[in-house]
Amino acid sequence: MGSPPMIDGAFARWLAARAGQALMSLRAEMGFADPGALRSAGDKVSHDLIRTELAKWRPADAVLSEEDEGSRLAWTAEVTAEAVPRLGADRVWIIDPLDGTREFAEEGRSDWAVHVALWSRTAPTPHGLTAGAVGLPAQHRVLGTDYPPAYPPMTVEAATSAGTRTIRLAASRSRPPVFLTDLAQDVGAHLVPMGSAGAKIAAVVTGEVDAYIHAGGQYEWDSAAPVAVATATGLHASRIDGSALKYNEADPRLPDLLVCRKDLASRLLAALQRHNG
Repeated sequence: MGSPPMIDGAFARWLAARAGQALMSLRAEMGFADPGALRSAGDKVSHDLIRTELAKWRPADAVLSEEDEGSRLAWTAEVTAEAVPRLGADRVWIIDPLDGTREFAEEGRSDWAVHVALWSRTAPTPHGLTAGAVGLPAQHRVLGTDYPPAYPPMTVEAATSAGTRTIRLAASRSRPPVFLTDLAQDVGAHLVPMGSAGAKIAAVVTGEVDAYIHAGGQYEWDSAAPVAVATATGLHASRIDGSALKYNEADPRLPDLLVCRKDLASRLLAALQRHNG
């Protein structure tokens, strides 16, 4: 793919695409007979490639990757920036080399992703994300902040008795929040099971679904790149209590989020308060 572009958004897209190509090649080479081995190899191949390219092309920037040793540790205020460079850095790349390892190791599944996001201390937004890309290699596309998709149209579904459209909610295949079924009934929504967080938020960005709600525990790398693209597209993204999502925090856990069309945000936040208050 040649030398990478220097503008951060285009660089994120290039990097997600490079990692995606490597993962598709690995899938073809190893096959699906040993899913555990394929998952482990996928995490390593993508992480090593992204880390190598960042060290080469963005050597002054810090990195937080899911596959880094100690990435899940919650640091205290007493920890120095020398011990944890990202906490004192002005720019931090937040990476999930392979989001949806389960789906990656299942033949025929395309709902897995590569996440590449950039957090900046001087960003004008509360979440601090200034660039990002979500690679969907098995879908042969990359969604990025350099060319954010157009605001998605409302999904076309059968009208309810009230004359409104049915909301389509992306839901985890394996770990949906326990309250989500009740919430869906409350707002007249239809649950659409999908794999990785990146694939689910990407589906909101493209209009395949109208919202994604998660409350089962995640880390910053699970949502940073998809949230960067979603907000660049003009969608709503917040915690499920409506507060701002924040990245490059001392504790990398970011357990819940709502990504949806802006015209649905107040309705879904109110329902979340009723069912998860």
